[in-house]
Amino acid sequence: MVALATLLVAFFLNLVPLEEAYLGFSHPAVITVAAVLVVSKGLMNAGVVDYIARRLLKVGDNIMLQMALLLIAVSLSSAFMNNIGALALMMPVAIKMARRNNKSPSIFLMPLAFGSLLGGMITLVGTPPNIIISTFRADYVGEAFGMFDFAPVGGAVALAGIIFILLLGWRLLPERKGGKSSEDLFEINDYITELIIPEDSGHIGKTIRELENVIEGELKIVSLIRENKNYPAPSLRREIEANDKIIVEAAAEEIQEFLDITELKLSEVEKLSREDISTDNVEIAEAVVMSNSFLIGRTAKSLRIRSRYGINLLGVAREGVRISRSPDSVKFIVGDILLLQGDANTLSDILSQWGCLPLAGRGLSLGKERRLLLGLSVFFVALIITALGIVPVQISFVAAAVLMVALNFISVKDVYNNIDWSIIILLGSIIPVSNALETTGSAQLIAEMVLRLGDKIPIWASILIVLVLSMTLSDIVNNAAAVLIMAPIAMQIAIGLGVSPDAFLMSVAVGASCSFLTPIGHQSNTLVMGPGGYKFGDYWRMGLPLELIVVAIAVPVIMLVWL
Repeated sequence: MVALATLLVAFFLNLVPLEEAYLGFSHPAVITVAAVLVVSKGLMNAGVVDYIARRLLKVGDNIMLQMALLLIAVSLSSAFMNNIGALALMMPVAIKMARRNNKSPSIFLMPLAFGSLLGGMITLVGTPPNIIISTFRADYVGEAFGMFDFAPVGGAVALAGIIFILLLGWRLLPERKGGKSSEDLFEINDYITELIIPEDSGHIGKTIRELENVIEGELKIVSLIRENKNYPAPSLRREIEANDKIIVEAAAEEIQEFLDITELKLSEVEKLSREDISTDNVEIAEAVVMSNSFLIGRTAKSLRIRSRYGINLLGVAREGVRISRSPDSVKFIVGDILLLQGDANTLSDILSQWGCLPLAGRGLSLGKERRLLLGLSVFFVALIITALGIVPVQISFVAAAVLMVALNFISVKDVYNNIDWSIIILLGSIIPVSNALETTGSAQLIAEMVLRLGDKIPIWASILIVLVLSMTLSDIVNNAAAVLIMAPIAMQIAIGLGVSPDAFLMSVAVGASCSFLTPIGHQSNTLVMGPGGYKFGDYWRMGLPLELIVVAIAVPVIMLVWL
């Protein structure tokens, strides 16, 4: 809305002529961003990131090793696909690792989000700012940046950032465990479910201790019900009999794992509560509301999710604290965590329709090996022909997106669902305004103000100023908008200094990808806020020193490579 309003104001002030008002929607950057989002979803459906995630779950219990592998995986994935998608698939892995180590997810999630932003700097298709800067260079210089032209600077910054996060950054974060709201605390690790021991169960005759040890984790049998008589805190030596009911307390994914292994049944009760569950063959799922979810601004009551979808909403947590009032009347916002119960066969599909990310469901779905290799082949062919300059990125990745649909990696409906239309509208609206900065002389005026900061301001200082301004903008507005605002200014500063504009354009691209200070600067930051229990100010703890490191590394590398 702001972008469209800005475009309309620019038109009525005669800053953007009528014939150029909507030319932004035909800009190569717009179609390229859309195509990259579609190809990213196709790669996810092929099982590429799932394959990586499954391997990560097999590592040991060393937190440093887990953190290192998570950061490397999400950074490399984000270099070649949508960083939101890479983060979304790695989040359940990180949460499961945290719980295995009896640690708060806050230790892993912000580093993971920042790693996805750092990885996006490495290639042309890693993040929209790089795509926009590349096409901007093509418009003004005559040649776009190549697929790996961003790698020297982006790779150096990403490597330095990952090393900082791994050695020190994550230690600066508070270990939040969901807040302190007495009995209303929405702890992810203490859901309670009632289960029945079937007459044909292979676990009859086993002790409580043996049943608890079926899975690794902290699953506890807190009560045993036999012939309508309740035995709270039963002896670990008590043996299980047929038709016993047990009330277990564990994390949602551990309850599901327990059900899968033991083949016990969910008990049928009249009311939903923490002590009993009313449906049979029900999966307990935790899901986070993502930025494209249609649940935002609505309530469970208005959506009638119980009658329409057969899904029970048991609780809502926001910034790690359980909301005490009835969950059915809570208006959902981005980052809310939902505790849901529903049919295991349909819940995953429904969450996908809702635009929610399961945090700890049945596990990751691995695509067939042949499909995985085919999906990778489509992607790498597009990557190679772009890198070799055979066809431009706006053609190669659109072709890859079409092939992903033709080969059934993604449905036509999902193509539309997975394009971030807010970014498309923003780009189409702001590109003409960005051009107006150039044609009206506004960019030149701002550039002259920067150049007048010193009689003979050093080139490195000018690059630093552009980098810091781009960083600051990206923390409060969308990174694509930050690029479109800063690129014309950077170009004019380069012209004023009589140097190649590449160094200044590269500084804009890097700065626009450094949204490390706020949860609103980038969707990756917003996505981890709820599951990590972060406060607004927590992002400064690790984000500020990380941005200082980015500046210290980026400026000399840009000078070395692009001047």
